[in-house]
Amino acid sequence: MKQSVKFILTGLLLLFQVSLFGQTVVDLRLNELLITNTEDYQDDFGVHSSWFEVFNIGYGTVDIGGCYLSNDPNDLKKYPIPRGDVLTQIKPRQHILFWADNKPFRGSFHVNFFLEGSKVLILTSADGKTILDMVSLPDNMAPNQSYGRIVDGEGSYGPESDNTGWDALPKTSPSTNNYTLDGKSSATIMKEADPYGWIMAVLAMSVVFLALLILSFVFKGTGKIAINLTQKKADAYHKTKKISLADISGETFAAISMALHLYANETEVHDIETTILTIGQVRKNYSPWSAKHQSLRRMPDLQKRSYR
Repeated sequence: MKQSVKFILTGLLLLFQVSLFGQTVVDLRLNELLITNTEDYQDDFGVHSSWFEVFNIGYGTVDIGGCYLSNDPNDLKKYPIPRGDVLTQIKPRQHILFWADNKPFRGSFHVNFFLEGSKVLILTSADGKTILDMVSLPDNMAPNQSYGRIVDGEGSYGPESDNTGWDALPKTSPSTNNYTLDGKSSATIMKEADPYGWIMAVLAMSVVFLALLILSFVFKGTGKIAINLTQKKADAYHKTKKISLADISGETFAAISMALHLYANETEVHDIETTILTIGQVRKNYSPWSAKHQSLRRMPDLQKRSYR
């Protein structure tokens, strides 16, 4: 009983650790930033301010609340991201945008420092020591030109990041993917190649029939294998099993003798086949306990005796 309780507790602990790992802040990456904003994206107050975004590379929702942002390596806790804000939860493969306007009183996503004049941007874990990601800010960016990862979330990261995978982007993309595919989509290309859907219908039916054909071969093959294995087991059993007369009951001998007697007696009904004996079970349908008079109420008989 104690062993089973230990196994259950261990399983629950492992499940809890897996759930925590599925929503860990190590999946967060600094993804794109704009240092000089004069005519680009505006904040919720209609002001052009510097901005940067954080990207969740994982496939589970991550809450960035409790982490820290800073532009000073000597002060990693410069801006604590407030806890308890539902907007700080970043969904899988999604972005969250911060404004570097030095006006933290305007909301959770307005930090207390500027990107202009800064050398570095740092994202720190909730312990205030573990650097999750860091990027060195370039000093040659034109106004309204963003600097970010070429492909979202890919490239170097962490305290030893050397900005590998980062470059000046051809267009700003706050809260959206940095890398987008141009040209026609697969659906558009397929519609142009098959406007009436005949190719798609033929392909779909071919896939279904091919799957059915494969399943028929699989079932037929497994059936043959099962029959062969059963036959081998039966043959092995008959080879190893030795039946002695001591294992046969007296009732069996009596039944065989009666069947032989019926077969030898021409007046009795027996099978036409010469090599098959049929032993029919005889049942006695009548029982004295099921007689009708047993269910009737019987009055006691009064017997009178004479005494002399």
